[in-house]
Amino acid sequence: MPQASAGETTQGSYEVRFDWGVEGLRSIASGTSVVIVIDTISFTTTVELGVGQGLEIEPFRTVDRDAAEQYAASIGARVAARRNEPGVSLSPTSMNAKNVAAFGARRAVIVSLNGARVSTEAASFGVPVVAANLRNYSAVARWILEHQRVLGHRAGVAIVAAGERHPGDLLRPAVEDQLAAGALVGALALLGIGSPSPEATVAAASFDRLRHAAGELLAESVSARQLAAAGQLASSGGFDDVTSAAQLDVSDVVPVMRDGVYRAEKAVRSQLV
Repeated sequence: MPQASAGETTQGSYEVRFDWGVEGLRSIASGTSVVIVIDTISFTTTVELGVGQGLEIEPFRTVDRDAAEQYAASIGARVAARRNEPGVSLSPTSMNAKNVAAFGARRAVIVSLNGARVSTEAASFGVPVVAANLRNYSAVARWILEHQRVLGHRAGVAIVAAGERHPGDLLRPAVEDQLAAGALVGALALLGIGSPSPEATVAAASFDRLRHAAGELLAESVSARQLAAAGQLASSGGFDDVTSAAQLDVSDVVPVMRDGVYRAEKAVRSQLV
């Protein structure tokens, strides 16, 4: 198969673009007004729940926890625990009021191989970076509409699914990220933000066709089965990490990263058409 040139992979003639991983981000983000990062199980779900509880969340570029600890100490922050450890962690269900109150810092530094890596790379493009998932896709769409209104013109939207990483740093596309990306593309279309690329169109069609099976699909996904097999599927308040991530359109919290830190912004539900 011939190797595509850089110009052929940008999806630059489309307002709404979609690709995978850091490599996809580099292909489609230039010239856009916002980058959307999706890592449904679990980084962007954890971020949305965490900032909704009042935390600031800073993604750390590498998985070197010693370096993360040193960095966090230098700025008066704390590193979130590993997924299977108590307290605030990478687990979405850890982001509850009790854990956040006991955390001891306003800012949590999160180490994550996938979503944090894409987020820190996205920050280099000099535009707002938004964490999206299945819980907040409509809110993110409304935020993008308002962002374009403030800019005073239509502008490109780069949607980047983090996926997972195989050994050897090879990308594994993840069904949960495909569905969340498609949900967002569809919500944007409802608000009149159209012109999706073929890649974005296929993602939207997959969510439109399968939205009623989203919970089952996430529960049976490779990502969920890997967490369960490793004993890392945490639960709290009747939800585990996967069932929490599978909730559709339940949050108005929009985590927006500026200056390297995610903070909560909200979209007004009444703006949805």
